[in-house]
Formats: sequence, C-alpha cells, structure tokens
Amino acid sequence: MNQRQLFLNHVGQTSPAPLALEIVKATGSKLIDVNGKEYIDLIGGISVCNVGHCHPQVVEAVKQQAEQYMHIMVYGELVETPQVAYAKKLTEHLPVSLNAVFYTASGSEATEGAMKLAKRFTGRTKIVSFKNSYHGSTQGALSIMGDEYWRNAFRPLLPGIIQLKYNSFDDLQQITNEVACVIAETVQAEAGVLVPQNGWLKALRKRCTETGTLMVLDEIQCAFGRNGSLFAFEQFDVVPDILLLGKALGGGMPLGAFVADKQIMDSLTHDPVLGHINTFGGHPVCCAAGLAALNVLQDEKLIDGVKEKEQLFLTLLKHPAIKAVRSCGLMMAVEFDSFETNKKIIDLLIDRGVFTDWFLFASNCLRIVPPLTIRKDDIQTACNQLIAILNSQS
Repeated sequence: MNQRQLFLNHVGQTSPAPLALEIVKATGSKLIDVNGKEYIDLIGGISVCNVGHCHPQVVEAVKQQAEQYMHIMVYGELVETPQVAYAKKLTEHLPVSLNAVFYTASGSEATEGAMKLAKRFTGRTKIVSFKNSYHGSTQGALSIMGDEYWRNAFRPLLPGIIQLKYNSFDDLQQITNEVACVIAETVQAEAGVLVPQNGWLKALRKRCTETGTLMVLDEIQCAFGRNGSLFAFEQFDVVPDILLLGKALGGGMPLGAFVADKQIMDSLTHDPVLGHINTFGGHPVCCAAGLAALNVLQDEKLIDGVKEKEQLFLTLLKHPAIKAVRSCGLMMAVEFDSFETNKKIIDLLIDRGVFTDWFLFASNCLRIVPPLTIRKDDIQTACNQLIAILNSQS
C-alpha cells in the first residue's frame, strides 16, 4: 500500500473525503508534496505558522531543548526553564492584570481550563458565548460552540450555557450576576472573519464589570500579529480578565494557554488542590519553539508588514463573482454565492498550486490566513490564479 492508502486505513478521519495531500517538506510560506509540486500556503496551519514553516531559529530552539530534556513531569510541578522564560516574555507584552500563564497542550484545553477557572473564582455556573463562535471541540468547548449543527450529535452537553448574538448591544443585557464568564472571540474567525462593531467590545467589557462577570477573550486564532497587532484586543481598547491562546503560541509546536491575574489563577491551587492539571501542557520543547517564534516575530518586525499585505490582497481580490472580502489583517474571508462554488474554486486552486480551504460556519467563504512571512509576489500569484479561475467559470 502507498502512504495515502495507509493514511486512509489507519489514521482516524474527520471527514469522508480528506484532501490527503502528501506533504514532505514545508518552508516559509510554501508546501512541497511527494511529487515535488509546490504550493503557496494560504492557510499557515490555520493561523499556526505565523513566522513561516521551519524558521531556522525555531528549528534550532527545538533541537537545543530536545538535547537538554523533553518531558520530565506533569505540568506545574517542576521549574522548567522554557516555561518560565516564555511566560515572562508573554506577560511583559500583556497588560499588568494578565500576569499568570497556565499552559495547556492545545487551544481547546485552554478553553476548558478558563471555563473551570471562571466557575471556581466566581462561584457561579452560567457561561455566555456567542452564535457562530468556535472555541474547540472537546465537550466543554463544544458546549459553548455557536452552531447547533456541530453540537447536536453529541448531546447532552453542559447546562447553563447562554448564547447571544455577536455584535448585538441589546443582547448584552442578558449578562447578569449569575454568569461566571463571557467567552468571545476578539475577531470571530470561523464565522467568516467578523470584526466587532465600533464600541461593542468596550460595551461587553463594561457589562462584565457591572455584573462581576469575567470577560474571556479567545485569541487562539488571532494573536501573535495575525490581525495587525501582537494581540488583537489591543486594537479595541479593552483588557480581558482571561486571555485564551493557542495555535501560533507554539511556533508550529502544539501549545495552548490561558492567561489571567495571579489572584484569579490561584483559585485553581486549593479547594480542591490540583484544580486543573495536565500532562503535556507547557511541554518544554513547545515552549522553546514558541519563545523563539515570538522573538522572530519581533526581531524581523513581521507585524509591521501585515496591514500592507492585507491591502495588497484587497486590491487584487476584485471580481464580479466575489460577493465580499472581509478582513482583519491577514485573516481574510472571500465570499462566494454558495459552498458548492467555493469548494470548486478551492479544488481548482489546489490543482494550480495554491493551498486554501473554507470556514466552519461560513462554508461559502474561502479562507486566507497565510504565514505573516508570505512574500508579495506569492500574494500576487495566488490572487492571479484565483481571478483566472473565476474568469474561466464565468
């Protein structure tokens, strides 16, 4: 059997028809398959590879840490230098109230930990989330997911979940002093890149403060420069009580975290002790990779080029078949009339060496979340290929 057949036979599948491209190398913003075909990567591991694939500094950090030690004990019991160094670096670039980092192995686990922390700290049980939100697919995260299609087959889920409309000022009145936390994406990703309306996040912050509710912002997809600033909430003049991180946090390695004030975070240390634990959270190799990636992001000033590259995409992505282009930095959704149209375009793009996909709650939208290192000539090529396909279909 070839590798593709072995993949289909022995690796757990998530759909009846996976893409099943056999990638043997990735570098910068390019993927290379087993036949030597090169693809411009417009997905970046879905907002993971912000500094590009296999950046030499990240690879070197992985090698050096692997030679020192890999896993030695469950998270939180031993002083591990990569964890400490990365937590220090992260908190230096966050508001003073976000000063304690609890590492997990993924974004979904960060969501789970934040939900437990909010319940434990407030003594409340209700949680508010938003329609068309995505925070992971574990049971707790699934309970607050904002789309019934994805949840219904796995009920019963957690009780006490209230779902509001994102960007609705009126719905904020449903947040009461019975709510432990409100969990919102700073920019809704899987909904097709929905940016908060002017002042809405500030109104959400105000309502949470009034009711003693913890405000949790999910930046698993949009942190680390994706939206044009190190953390997206910086653009909206708000500070969350808990921040969720993942994806690009590990620089290409699996890593998640929830960040809060130490006074809040310490709620997990007693009544019960070990209130939240995991085995591989903050894996030293992953933390070393993440720290190296953050250093690259800053040293190479990659965030400085995000808005210019966004504008280049917006300039080039013009065609009668494109219904809209929504963007916030290098997180973009190109809207077509239907999923069928979008899927056909995606398949044709892949044939032409441009790798992209669609959004969970906006299946008629094509996803553009490339490495922040993507070159302008690759943007030009990818957009030219898309326009050529649209011309051929008209």
